[in-house]
Amino acid sequence: MPNASTIVPPVPGATTLSRPLPLPSNDEDTPGEPSDLLVIVENSKDWSAHANETVVSAADYLSPGTRHVKPGSIVINLCRSVKYLSIGYYCSLLAEARKQHVYPSVKTVNDLSRKAIYSLDISDLDAALNSSLSSTDTVPMPVEFSMDVFFGSTDYTPLAALARQIFEKFPVPLMRIEFEHRDDWKIQAVKVQNVATLCAHQTQQLTQAFDSFRHHAAPRPVAGRQHRYQIAILQNPEEALPPSNPGALDKFIAVGHELGVDVSLIEKKDFNHIAEYDALFIRETTAINHHTYRFAKKAESEGLVVIDDPVSILRCTNKIYLADLLRLNDIPTPRTYVLQEDALDNIAALEAEIGYPMVMKVPDGAFSRGVSKAANREEFYATAQELLKQSSLMLVQEYLYTEFDWRIGVLNQRPIFASQYFMSKGHWQVAKRDASGKAEFGMSRAMPLDAVPPELLRHAVQAANLIGDGLYGVDMKMTSRGPVVIEVNDNPNIDQDIEDSVLGDALYRIVLEDFLRRLELRHQHARLAPALAVS
Repeated sequence: MPNASTIVPPVPGATTLSRPLPLPSNDEDTPGEPSDLLVIVENSKDWSAHANETVVSAADYLSPGTRHVKPGSIVINLCRSVKYLSIGYYCSLLAEARKQHVYPSVKTVNDLSRKAIYSLDISDLDAALNSSLSSTDTVPMPVEFSMDVFFGSTDYTPLAALARQIFEKFPVPLMRIEFEHRDDWKIQAVKVQNVATLCAHQTQQLTQAFDSFRHHAAPRPVAGRQHRYQIAILQNPEEALPPSNPGALDKFIAVGHELGVDVSLIEKKDFNHIAEYDALFIRETTAINHHTYRFAKKAESEGLVVIDDPVSILRCTNKIYLADLLRLNDIPTPRTYVLQEDALDNIAALEAEIGYPMVMKVPDGAFSRGVSKAANREEFYATAQELLKQSSLMLVQEYLYTEFDWRIGVLNQRPIFASQYFMSKGHWQVAKRDASGKAEFGMSRAMPLDAVPPELLRHAVQAANLIGDGLYGVDMKMTSRGPVVIEVNDNPNIDQDIEDSVLGDALYRIVLEDFLRRLELRHQHARLAPALAVS
C-alpha cells in the first residue's frame, strides 16, 4: 500500500504501454552508422547501454558535427532537466527539427511546466483514478501518496491502466505522479523525474520498463523507401456518407507512396496516437460537438499540419456564422434571414420579402439534414417549431431552383476541382431522405475548371478565402441574377469516379503535395528555431 512518504512498492503485474512508437529490430542497424534508438544523457553515469540503443551525451548530440541526425530515429531524452532553455530542452527541440521521435517532446515539456496548462488534460483521468482505487476501499489509504511511472509502467497494479493513460497523454520517460484525497481522489501533480536521483530499486524498475517498452514495440519494415513524412487520414468505416469513399482512400495511399509519403488510415480509437504523425487529414464528416473536432484540436496542439483545421471546422459548420460572414463581405447569396422564436409572431414582412416556398435550416446541418422547404404559412410554423427545438436560432432563405448545384473545391486559396450535383429525381434537393433517414442522391459529374463560368469561380474562391487556406467545397447556384453562394464546407467530398473523374490521380497528388508544402515550411521554421533561440 502506498503512503505519503514512500514510492509504491513493487508488486507482480507491472504493465507497459500498450502501443509504443515503432522501434527497429537489431538486424536493421548497419555497423558504424548511428543507431535508430538513441538515449541522451548529461552524464555517462546516468545510463549504461544494455541492448541495441546508443547512449550519447547531450554535448555530443547538440554539437554541429554530430552524426546523430537520422530522421525517424527514436530519441529518449534522459537529461537531468528539460526545463525551458535547459540543455535537455534543446535536445528535444533539435530532435524535432531533425524529424526524430523524441520522448519528451517540446510540447509535452511546455505542457508540464505549469499545472494550469496540464490540469485540463488530467481532469478526465480523475474518474478513472477513483474507479481504480475503489477496489482498495477495504485497505487504509493515506490522504496523499505518489507513484513512479516509467515508460507508462508502474509497479502498483491497481493503477497500472491509469499509468498507461497518463503516459499516452504525456509521453515522458520518467514521471512522478502525486495524488491527494479530499472529497474524492485527484491527480495533484505530474512531475518529470531526474534520472540521476533514482535509487537502486528505481533504477532497476526503470531498466525493466525500458526493456518492456522496447520489446513490445512493433518492428518497422526492413525494406522499401524511407518515407519523408507520415500523414494520418481520419476516417470512419461505418459512416454511411463519408467525405471520401474507400476507392478514394486507396488512391490517397497509393499516390502518397509515389510521393514518398506514408499515408495511414486511422479511426476514433487512435486519438492518443496522433502525435506519432506529421499531418492529419480528416475524411470523416466534421462537427463541433464531435471527436473530429477534438482530433483537429489535438493534432494542431501537437504541431501537426491539419486539414480540416479547428478554425475552419468552427466557421464552416455553423450556417449562421457563414451567412453573416458572406453578407458582410459582399458575397452574393440567397436572401437570408436569421430568426429567433420571438420573431415568429410577425412574419408578414418576411413573406412579403421572399415569399413562398422558403428554405428553412438549422445552423449545423449536413447532407441536407435539418433543411426543409415550407410552401405556406402553416408549413412554416410547423417546421419552425421543430427546428427551434434543436437550436435557439434558425435560418430562412429564399428558394432558388436550379437543375444542379455547383461545387467548387478550393485548396490553399485556389480552385482545384469542380463538380455538378443534380437534384434528386422528383425532389428539390441534391439528397432526398426517406423516413428512416436513408438518402438518395441525384447524378453527379466532375467538370473541367475552364468549363466553369468565370464569375462563379471567382466568387467561390473569394468565399473560401474568408474561411482560411485549407480545403473547402463551395456550394453555388447559377441563377438568373448571376452566381450565388449557398455555403462553404470544410470537409468537401473527394470520391473516386466522381470528383476525380476529370483529373484522375492528379487530384490526389494536388492535395498531398499541398500537405508536403506545408510540412516543408513547418520544418524550415523548426530548423531555424534553435538558432533564433540562441541568438
